[in-house]
Formats: sequence, structure tokens, C-alpha cells
Amino acid sequence: METAYYKYQECIEACLRCAAVCNACANACTLEADVQKMAACIRLDIECTAICYNAAQLMSLGSKWAPELCKICAEICEACAAECARHEADHCRDCAAQCRMCAELCRKMSGTHTA
Repeated sequence: METAYYKYQECIEACLRCAAVCNACANACTLEADVQKMAACIRLDIECTAICYNAAQLMSLGSKWAPELCKICAEICEACAAECARHEADHCRDCAAQCRMCAELCRKMSGTHTA
């Protein structure tokens, strides 16, 4: 019998990587010269981290709510990616790339994937 973790392993791991990268981005943003300019980025990084951890947890449990939460996770990841892409810092660029990858896998998992 395939456990939920193995069934959703790729998406779970993407969510966990995304959460870690978003945490690192938020932290690095607090060290920028103009922290106020980074406020929206920091806020979205924190929101993205929270939803990614929760999505990974529900997927690993095989929760019936996991697909719906992954749909929301994809939306937040996309918003975070868009905000991070507005900034030149490497940590923001890396975060945007990871968020896009996570959003793609979450959409695929939730059944809302568009080719």
C-alpha cells in the first residue's frame, strides 16, 4: 500500500524547500538597507512559509483537505514569486524561482494544473 507521503513526495518536498527558501528570503530582506521597501516581500515570505508547511503536513497525512489547501498554496506561492521578482537581490530571485516551482507542483497535485 502506497502511503500518502510517497504518493505526494515530490510536492511535499517542494513545499518544504519553498518554506525554507521563503524563511531565508524574509530574513535576508530584514537586513536590506531599506527594510520598509521590503515589507510586502517579507509579509508574503512569511505567509508562503506558513501555507507550505501546512500543505506538506496535510499531504503527508493523506488528508482529504490537502488538494484544496494545495490550490491555495499555489496561489500564495505565485503571489510571493511575483513580489520577490520585483527585487534585484539574489535571495529574492531564488525565492521567486522556488515559489514558482512549488506553485506548479501544488497545482498539479490539486488538479488545477494548466498546461
